[in-house]
Amino acid sequence: MTKRVLKKWGAGIMLILVLSIMVACSSTSEDSDSGASYHKITAEEAMTKMVEEDEVIILDVRTLEEYETGHISEAISLPLDEIKAGSLDLVPDKEAVILVYCRSGSRSKQASKALVDEGYTNVYDFGGIIDWPYDIVN
Repeated sequence: MTKRVLKKWGAGIMLILVLSIMVACSSTSEDSDSGASYHKITAEEAMTKMVEEDEVIILDVRTLEEYETGHISEAISLPLDEIKAGSLDLVPDKEAVILVYCRSGSRSKQASKALVDEGYTNVYDFGGIIDWPYDIVN
């Protein structure tokens, strides 16, 4: 084989490796302490889960005051501070599908990590209600 052919093969293999890593990192966020992970999904993917899954828990991790100004239908108010304090009585099943959101996506990320740290296995962070294209209720 010529050097030119080897360079093309090497470049192709590198491209495949980089793309594989990007795809693997795009849908799952890992908690480096425990090795457990939650999934980062879009609002559209969250809505699909709400429609298609039999039982889904939707957690609004904003403050109660924020929740009362408008929230996603059937969402449970469980503020981030309560999750961090370990007050998880509203979510007893650690294998339940849990969809997490906040206002902009920062608290939902923190809450998702905290839930995983507590042993929850099906946690999906879909960001903030400001990006929610569907109806909300008061």
